[in-house]
Parts: sequence; structure tokens; C-alpha cells
Amino acid sequence: MKKLVIQGGNPLSGTIHISGAKNSAVALVPASLLSDEEVVIDQIPNITDIDALDEILIYLGATIKREGSTMTIHSEKIQNKEIPEEISKKLRASYYFMGALLGKYKKVEMYFPGGCAIGKRPIDQHLKAFEALGATIQIEGNKYKIEADKLIGNDIYLDCASVGATMNAMLASVKAVGKTVIHNAAKEPEIVNVATLLNNMGADIEGAGTSEIIITGVEKLGKAYIEVIPDRIEAGTYIILGALLGNPLTIENIIPNHIEALLSKLKEIGVPYDLSANRITVWAKSDLTPTAITTAVYPGFPTDLQQTITTLLTLVPGTSKVTETIYENRFQNISYLNEMGAKIKVDGDTLTIEGVDKLHGNVVQATDLRAGACLFLAGLKADGTTTIEHVEYVLRGYENIIEKLTQVGAKIELKEI
Repeated sequence: MKKLVIQGGNPLSGTIHISGAKNSAVALVPASLLSDEEVVIDQIPNITDIDALDEILIYLGATIKREGSTMTIHSEKIQNKEIPEEISKKLRASYYFMGALLGKYKKVEMYFPGGCAIGKRPIDQHLKAFEALGATIQIEGNKYKIEADKLIGNDIYLDCASVGATMNAMLASVKAVGKTVIHNAAKEPEIVNVATLLNNMGADIEGAGTSEIIITGVEKLGKAYIEVIPDRIEAGTYIILGALLGNPLTIENIIPNHIEALLSKLKEIGVPYDLSANRITVWAKSDLTPTAITTAVYPGFPTDLQQTITTLLTLVPGTSKVTETIYENRFQNISYLNEMGAKIKVDGDTLTIEGVDKLHGNVVQATDLRAGACLFLAGLKADGTTTIEHVEYVLRGYENIIEKLTQVGAKIELKEI
């Protein structure tokens, strides 16, 4: 177990380079199994979620070569065998092996995946998509057995615009017979990134990034190359950090269109920033304006930035409100923020935040990835020393976060407990 010790209150200046998107990479890696030839994925982030996916690939018999941020995967000799719980539970994104292996072999057996405990995240829409393509599903406890004699293209109607279900529906249908249409598809940039890889392999996918994705099945998928898009959540996290401590702080390798909802809110709050084609420079400012934020599916305000922007709002004079519409258990960070001096009330899915002058260092716990990032920012801003326990959650999703922050002036130390 690891803990992080932060000496807070230090202004941050310099440049932070954004890594490849975690939420894209964790789908691109399983998607590579659909190819019978070499797949090269560039700008892979060095995070423990990717290590967990590597473990599953190696277990199945794939050959993996990692050089810096480049991963080369050969999966022509893999064995389609049951993926045991001890490796599937290490991250929720292991469920992308369901769509990939079903699409390639018409059969998959694996246990329900793990991940952060941020509320109910059922896979009913994933299973609905598989059934629409002709698969049958047997559930024995935590184990899922999904198989089909043949996958046939069909209309898939998602009850909600789920990113995971949209991804899995694409993976399962690219080699199905005939045409598949995913209705009410999620529109996130990560979905476009995965569709681009599949098309580079030889798939026929149109409409990725819109609410209707049309997939015409092909018989074979081959050699391909893809770059992981920059991580818009990592970018947003460090941009918010710049609003707290930037003196100034520059964030480079961003795609501004992907973070428009955040930038719009920061402008409304009064955070000064200078935006160019692929970078943003942010200055800290004390005289900010309170706001109201409601999380929504893309292109709305992302749930993955809700906890980090809450840290900023604790220090904005006046009353701000934050409503979480995606996950019902994403306020586990609030008690710790309050212990650090914040004044936040939880009422169902809504936070009421009364701005305070300062936060104070304390001993806190990261309960999930983004809650840990929230406390990271709070500790960097707070007076005195903050210790974050269970910091492994944060290391799961932010590449080289300690090195990146240290190089811009943060005083942090990772310790074993």
C-alpha cells in the first residue's frame, strides 16, 4: 500500500505534457485482438490499468512489445479461454474483452470486471447489444458465458448513451454478417479513436462521434497503427490545478474541442487563461465567481472532472452547486474535503458549496481514481501537510503524475505504508 505526502501551498509554474487518454487506451488494447496481424498503438499511457490489460493479453497468448509509449501487439496465436476473476477484476475496462473475443471467436467466458466503486455500473446495455447480434448469455454468479453460432448485424437501441456499451457493440459487430446500427450511441472522442483503429484494421464504421453509428461487417481485420488521443480528463485536471496554483501553469498536447465544457465553466467563473491550438496557460486568481455545474454525457460537463472542479469551487467566494447525474456514489471525496476546511453539504445528487478562504492539510483517503485526484489538488493548495492514503487509485489513471507535478514546483513524496 502506498501513501502520498504533500507539502501544500506552493505556486506551480512551467509546462505539463498530457499523455494518451486512459479511457481510450483501455479499449484500444482489447480491440487489437480482433486483428490477425500486428497492431501498433502509440502514445499509450504508462499506468497500472494498461499493465492489467497486458496481463490479460499475455494470459490469452498474445505477444506484446512495449517501447516507451508504443505498444506492439501480435494476437494471431491467442487461445480463447476463460478469463479468470483474479485478473478481470483489476479494472472495469476488462469488459472490452467481451466484445473483442465475441466478435473474433463468437464465444467468450470471463468474470465480471472490477474498477472504482463509484456506484452502480451495470453491463445490461452491453449484454443487450450482444443479444441483438444473436448471442446467448449465461450468467453463473460473477461469470459470464456469451456465445453465438453466428453474429448477425442488427439495430441496437441503447437505453442510455453508454460509452462502454457503445464500444463493446462496435467490437462485437465489426465482423458480424450484414449491417449493424447503434442507436443512441455515446459521442465521446474516445469512441472515435477506437472506431478509427478498427477502420484502420479494415472495418467499415461510419458515424462514430454521433448518436448513430453504422457498421457493415467484414470477414477479416489486419495490420494497423493508431495514436491514442490526448487525455481530456488528465488535461482538465491539470487545468483546474492551474486555476488553483498556476503562476502560470501551461498544459500542452490538448485538443481544445474535447474540453469545451470545462473551458466554458472556467470562463464563467473568471479563471484567466490563454488558449492556443494545442496548449493552454492558466493563472490562479482569488476573486472568482460561483457557478452551478451539472454533469452530463459528452459534450456536456464530464463526470470525471466533477470531483476535481469541486476542489476549486471550495475556494470560490459565495455559493456554488454541483449536480451529479451519471454516478450515484461519486461524492466519497466530500467528507475529506470538509475535514480539510471546506463547507460542502450533500443533498441527494447535489452539492451545495460555500466558498472558504483556505484549505488545511490533513490525512485523507483516495476512495476512487477521480476522488483521489480531487484530494491531490486539495493537498497541493492547502496550508501545511496532506497525506493521501490508498493513492494507488490515482496511479491507475494518471501517467507519471508525481514526476509531472514535481517538475512544476510541487513538493510531494510517495511512501510505502
